[in-house]
Amino acid sequence: MNILEKKENILFLILGGFFVSNAIIAEFIGVKIFSLENTLGFDSFSYTVFGELMSFNLTAGVVIWPVVFIMTDIINEYFGIKGVRFLSFLAVGLISYAFLIVIFAIHLSPATWWVKSAISEGVPNFQFAFQKIFGQGLWIIIGSLVAFLIGQIIDVKVFQKLKSLTGEKKIWLRATGSTLVSQLIDSFIVLFIAFKIGADWSWSLLIAVGLNNYIFKFLIAIVLTPLIYFSHAIIDWYLGEDLAHHLKEEALRNT
Repeated sequence: MNILEKKENILFLILGGFFVSNAIIAEFIGVKIFSLENTLGFDSFSYTVFGELMSFNLTAGVVIWPVVFIMTDIINEYFGIKGVRFLSFLAVGLISYAFLIVIFAIHLSPATWWVKSAISEGVPNFQFAFQKIFGQGLWIIIGSLVAFLIGQIIDVKVFQKLKSLTGEKKIWLRATGSTLVSQLIDSFIVLFIAFKIGADWSWSLLIAVGLNNYIFKFLIAIVLTPLIYFSHAIIDWYLGEDLAHHLKEEALRNT
């Protein structure tokens, strides 16, 4: 039997591919720190949290992590906890594989001409730049993977609990609610492992940065709520009313 003959199989492949791709991309772009205020065209401003002077300087990874958790909720809606769990472990495995390949690439002896090939563009050592951008620290890698897995587990549990209480109604409540809870925990776990254990940050700095990141994720989760309804409408149209209802019922029972 051709696996692509069934719409639910195609849907799972599309959602799963998008989910895993975003998770991997988020890990690698997270090395860049950007100014949210300047990006939006505002002057930077500062504020104090637990005695730490802060501004909205965030890792680029937080831009799409909320999308990953929203994808989690959509997959959870149609394929249940088992579907999300499978894709979560697959994503962690592929992220780990990607990091191993990057580490291998870093340790390849660079061609002499390549190292100096971007001097005219202000990069005196291409090998060093490559290593600094892609060579994330071990504690950061461990922290992000552990936080991702724990966040996913909590997200699906909260989502299914809210769905059992609301049924087919209030999509916004179970999707946004589960994302806000899981993102709160995810934000602090990654910082604790990567920077408290790995870099001996003070507790005040860890909490301040964690809250800073979470506020941004909170706002993004709220802003993306209409996207959840749009995605549901497109998927229900694609599957048809009967198949969509059947998948949702099966997903709720197999928890």
